[in-house]
Amino acid sequence: MNKNLKAEADYLYLILASLFITALVVCNLIANKFVTVDFGIPGFVFTISAGVLPYPITFLITDILSEIYGQKKTNKVVFAGFGALVFTMFILWMGSLFPATESSPVSDSLYQTAYGNSWRVIMSSMIAYTLAQYVDVKLFHFWKNLTKGKYLWLRNNASTVLSQLVDTTLVILVLFAGELPWPTIGAYIVSGWTFKALIALLDTPFLYLSTYFIRRRFKLKFGAEVY
Repeated sequence: MNKNLKAEADYLYLILASLFITALVVCNLIANKFVTVDFGIPGFVFTISAGVLPYPITFLITDILSEIYGQKKTNKVVFAGFGALVFTMFILWMGSLFPATESSPVSDSLYQTAYGNSWRVIMSSMIAYTLAQYVDVKLFHFWKNLTKGKYLWLRNNASTVLSQLVDTTLVILVLFAGELPWPTIGAYIVSGWTFKALIALLDTPFLYLSTYFIRRRFKLKFGAEVY
């Protein structure tokens, strides 16, 4: 690969890493709000945290990174995301230390309502995120090696669906164990994981399109990596 294409590949890597970290942080900031997502089809009504909505984007991006840049480069982004969560938690804590002024649009009570539980959300997310992303990247490359670079749809869905189950279960358990009845906790896990699995299946065409154009731009063979 010539220097110009390598520079473009590095820039794309930076963009994907930035989108990944942004989606990850936003997920946790809006996670306290629970919403109902209705696809208008019987049985396809989900009660989920609002943080779940952008979360599948993170797995799509790690699959693109894994496919194009390889396991080591992808793990660097995963660890950077972990650091971003720690830093976000620190900033939210700092914001709570200083009292709001009388003219502040956001009062102390409103800030507490919105972000008071964020430390617990982020802590649970960090635990789940680290394990789930590790499982996702490991399984993605396991299937990639096993199939000799073929069947992108298989490694995309097989890795994401299982890792999303790990993530959803851990987050819900850390957040609500001892706080809510077990049937409610179980319902949240099933609803959240089913929604994520459905989105994982729907994002497969986007993964194919993205990797196709990236390979074409960087003159990569199917299954080959930039570095």
